[in-house]
Amino acid sequence: MSVQTIRNVFSVETGYRLSDDQIVNHFPNHYELTRKDLMVKNIKRYRKELEKEGSPLAEKDENGKYIYLDFVPVTFMLPADYNLFVEEFRKNPSSTWIMKPCGKAQGKGIFLINKLSQIKKWSRDSKTSSFVSQSSKEAYVISLYINNPLLIGGKKFDLRLYVLVSTYRPLRCYMYKLGFCRFCTVKYTPSTSELDNMFVHLTNVAIQKHGDDYNHIHGGKWTVSNLRLYLESTRGKEVTNKLFDEIHWIIVQSLKAVAPVMNNDKHCFECYGYDIIIDDKLKPWLIEVNASPSLTSSTANDRILKYNLINDTLNIAVPNGEIPDCKWNKSPPKEVLGNYEVLYDEEMAQSDGTDRDLRGRPGQSPGVKGSRARDSGKPVLTTWK
Repeated sequence: MSVQTIRNVFSVETGYRLSDDQIVNHFPNHYELTRKDLMVKNIKRYRKELEKEGSPLAEKDENGKYIYLDFVPVTFMLPADYNLFVEEFRKNPSSTWIMKPCGKAQGKGIFLINKLSQIKKWSRDSKTSSFVSQSSKEAYVISLYINNPLLIGGKKFDLRLYVLVSTYRPLRCYMYKLGFCRFCTVKYTPSTSELDNMFVHLTNVAIQKHGDDYNHIHGGKWTVSNLRLYLESTRGKEVTNKLFDEIHWIIVQSLKAVAPVMNNDKHCFECYGYDIIIDDKLKPWLIEVNASPSLTSSTANDRILKYNLINDTLNIAVPNGEIPDCKWNKSPPKEVLGNYEVLYDEEMAQSDGTDRDLRGRPGQSPGVKGSRARDSGKPVLTTWK
């Protein structure tokens, strides 16, 4: 179902009620995670709550920056946070910022700025109420641009990872092993003269496929396993493991941030497309989460991957291809997971007494997504809170 159909199904006006043998592929208010402004708002609230609880996860350094929860670039909502943004911009006037409309995808409406006058010009040119009315549909987020991305072959890339959530309370999520990197077609330069060149800055296939250098055979894509091999050979295995541990940790924290506000309807499951950028210090950043990640294929390999993704997702949502039953406990047997692996199971973590605050660096966390402990050979469950 599309997100619009889901909105209609769960609308009070329609009075529609799903029966026990009907399940749908979105949570009613998935936008709490998948709208750019709401995702940031929920993560900020989550940080404050952890801080209030005195959780070691909310620890800050001497500059007042979160040590473990600093995984989203500094972001403001426009027009609501305009004055706060100006204050932050003036602290570092040489920085570059990226503007994105809150409710659009595929790189639509995105542009980069490095002068305040450019925002003022945009607000005049848009000739809409978006800079005046906070309730406007065309609200934007403005984020500090990651201008030191990790480059491979001189090109910028991001990671598209698929995460399936079967229930938010208790949280149970799965990571798909076959994610991929999306590369830009033009070599990266932080030069301000190239700020308008989206083939340098935006990795979206919807944009890159129009570039002169786009390769239709591999589609500018690389598997996550290839990335892992590349990093292990250039940076070392330990550093690479730490990076992927941190990426998985970020995903779990983002889901925990929205779990309290998510309408955890028993008829729902959802497969999200996570976009992660890695900087040249091998720090991962969460850029956004997509409610309807593209399932169209741009290459032969893409087609196989997307087919398997749909197949494996349905096998978890409806094990054995039986008639769906929304009352089941949503704990499928390991045999049906396919290319998915358990990323986090809150119920199991609590029953084992392992769901406690982790005092170490996230990258040193034991047992990410049930990974095998080197000594015992048994899966060790995640212990994140």
